Amino acid sequence: MIYFDYAATTPLDPEAAKVYLQAATEFYGNSSSLHDIGGNASALLENCREELANLVNVDKSGVFFTSGGSESNFIAIEALLSAPKKQGNHIISGVAEHSSIHGTLNRLKAMGYEITLLPLNSSGLIDIGELEDAIRPETVLITIQHVNSEIGTIQPIEKIAHICKENNIHFHSDFVQSFGKINLSTVAPLLSSFSFSGHKIYGPKGVGGVYIDPSISWRPFFPGGSHEKGLRPGTVNGPGIAAMTVAAQQIFPSISETFYHYAELRKAFLEALRPIKEWVQVFEAEGAQLPSIIGLRVAGIEGQWVMLECNRLGFAISTGSACQVGMQSPSKVMKALGVSDEQAKEFIRISFGRTTSIDEVLELGKALVGIVKEYKGTVVI
Repeated sequence: MIYFDYAATTPLDPEAAKVYLQAATEFYGNSSSLHDIGGNASALLENCREELANLVNVDKSGVFFTSGGSESNFIAIEALLSAPKKQGNHIISGVAEHSSIHGTLNRLKAMGYEITLLPLNSSGLIDIGELEDAIRPETVLITIQHVNSEIGTIQPIEKIAHICKENNIHFHSDFVQSFGKINLSTVAPLLSSFSFSGHKIYGPKGVGGVYIDPSISWRPFFPGGSHEKGLRPGTVNGPGIAAMTVAAQQIFPSISETFYHYAELRKAFLEALRPIKEWVQVFEAEGAQLPSIIGLRVAGIEGQWVMLECNRLGFAISTGSACQVGMQSPSKVMKALGVSDEQAKEFIRISFGRTTSIDEVLELGKALVGIVKEYKGTVVI
């Protein structure tokens, strides 16, 4: 089977796998233990912290390790709200944010916070004018995802960061889909916090991280935690962190080259769909698009049916974010775009990885053309 679901997860990098095994067998101590074995594990952990911080140009003292992107999003928001820049109870976010953001915001709404959710424009981007209009004197936090996991649009994070600074507002961004795929060295230091995840960059599952600006005097949400400066409880996953760090070291140096490779794959794939272009709608933002993620709908055909047909033919694609699968309602991304419920059910996502080839992309395109031809019962030219 040919895999086209890299936005959901990636295979473990072989070098990362070797390092995981080595760390688990040779640096197995608890990094909080005071004996030499614990000290060795702690030294490895701190080396990883410094390496990851250097990759995105932030202070290593603000990098904390977690179980993944979802926990990082929760911890970051709670940390920022524990130390707001000003008094207030208003938060701005987007309709299309990850489920972990919405889950946290729903909890905060029940506690009395007022939440404003911004839609996406027709290009899949947050409208900066609408965001500025939504700011109130009591706005204390803005949280906007950097790259959308379903359609791959890149939000204007740098502009939003400057707006937040001008208005004395904390800014958190979900970097899970951009970490290791876009150069973050300029924008990362501008944020109050951001999250990232290992398994999106060929690292292991169950490990990730969060950056919180060291100048923020946050208070922990979980009481009595002794790990990661008290930010979270639970023994730190040393082997997973070491493997994630190696995976990041492998992927970061080739960001520009890989971005170009994905752009070529995207161009070839969309060209392969030309015979069915009258039925295909691609959701994208020109000039602000991660090329490795293609979100589209085929008019009149449910996305789940297309996905199952592709699976039967040997191609693994998805109908959107893996965190959304199984839910009966249309995805938040489609709702944010103003797409009807019926059209939203026609959505599919194709995402590329570093080993994806032009031949594979053309094969998938040919398969989709065949699926549409068979379903429509007509000749597709």
